[in-house]
Amino acid sequence: MATALADLYQGYIDCLNSQDWDNLGKYVGTEVSYNGERVGFVAYRQAREREFREIPDLHFKVSILVSDRKTVASRLEFDISPSGEFLGLLVNGKRVKFCENVFYEYEGGKIARVWSVLDKAAVEAQLSRS
Repeated sequence: MATALADLYQGYIDCLNSQDWDNLGKYVGTEVSYNGERVGFVAYRQAREREFREIPDLHFKVSILVSDRKTVASRLEFDISPSGEFLGLLVNGKRVKFCENVFYEYEGGKIARVWSVLDKAAVEAQLSRS
């Protein structure tokens, strides 16, 4: 079962990277919550779409993936050039590299809960050096 969940998660990542919004519902439940707040599928999808509009070179790269029968833990790597503000920081197109540590809990084969922590300190350190 763990392997199947890991494969399902990789399908979700591929869906995001290809911006295949019409198929996102195959991976994300209608009552999805994000960092403890029920946001629902529509808002979750809108947030992902907005990320790709604001960060044209956004790409989710899985560097670590661990799963059991209902949970996925992933470390995602990013190397991006956000326009304007990012994480409340004025980035203005500068290239920044950082990671996200994220847990996903699945119900009925779809993501039901997401807990995410972005390494904002890494972005701040890069901006202070430039």
